[in-house]
Amino acid sequence: MLHPHRREFVKGLGALAGSAALLGYDIRPVAAEPPPETTRIRFDVIPAICLAPQYVAEELLKAEGFTDVQYVRSETSGRDRLHSGQIDMTMGTAASIITYVDSGSPVIMLAGVHLGCYELFGTDRVRGIRDLKGKTVPVDKLGNGTHILLSSMVAYVGLDPRRDINWVVHPAEESMQLLADGKVDAFFAFPPEPQEMKAKKIGHVVINTAIDRPWSQYYCCMLMGSREFVEQHPIATKRAVRAILKAADLCATEPERAARLIVEKGFTKSYNYALEAIKDVPYAAWRTYDPDTTIRFHALRLYEVGMIKSSPQRIIAQGTDWRFLNELKKELKA
Repeated sequence: MLHPHRREFVKGLGALAGSAALLGYDIRPVAAEPPPETTRIRFDVIPAICLAPQYVAEELLKAEGFTDVQYVRSETSGRDRLHSGQIDMTMGTAASIITYVDSGSPVIMLAGVHLGCYELFGTDRVRGIRDLKGKTVPVDKLGNGTHILLSSMVAYVGLDPRRDINWVVHPAEESMQLLADGKVDAFFAFPPEPQEMKAKKIGHVVINTAIDRPWSQYYCCMLMGSREFVEQHPIATKRAVRAILKAADLCATEPERAARLIVEKGFTKSYNYALEAIKDVPYAAWRTYDPDTTIRFHALRLYEVGMIKSSPQRIIAQGTDWRFLNELKKELKA
């Protein structure tokens, strides 16, 4: 006799197969595995189109046995929500996740999802990253993904982000207007901000991390989970990672469908901006790029300028778990 949890899981597979098939999802590996230890999973919500895989993954997550898929909106950071148990997983900027691990936050990196989505816009006074020395750059919060990633990039070209940049704090909309008015020198933007800035002809693109080396060779966003969730729910973790990676494939192969889904679900407003962004972000990168290389690259930069205390090796040892990713690469023939 089937355990009630298992019985409901098997029963649910039939009902979910139709919706999963619509997304091109093969449920056979799912049916052959034990059900997840929990049927609830919660993800972060921030206004970033580049996080589209976790937003379009709802039906895929349901096909994996999660009957209660939640998207949690809050003013606190994803790290704080993972720490407090408000969410179980979220995508985030790789460089900033390194600082979470360094500070002792109980987060685990599970997979690299996509390469660059950030673009650095500047006035005529800024033609390259080195031109940021002595310049004013706004961020909406010191220590967030934008600030940490740009700090790593600045360190790579030999500047000290703590001393050579005049960081000021403004919301993104204000920052874009300040750049348009020439009151700041540069703005580091992530979707849909680059799409809006190009449409409004604000500044010029100095660096596009999706195409400009070396930044285009490293993951921008990674999937992380709370240590407690990963340790207590390994089957659920693997299933969730699989759903996110399949959703990344969907973004890569059917950007129109992905853009339509995130607009319909209320994660962003403009279909045109969403479609442009999803087409530009390299979502198929999870299949070929080594996530450890990204960690080493950014951790070394941040370690050298004193923004973290842990070595790259220690960050990898304490803050990563690629076993699910490695299994799924074989299973999904990456």
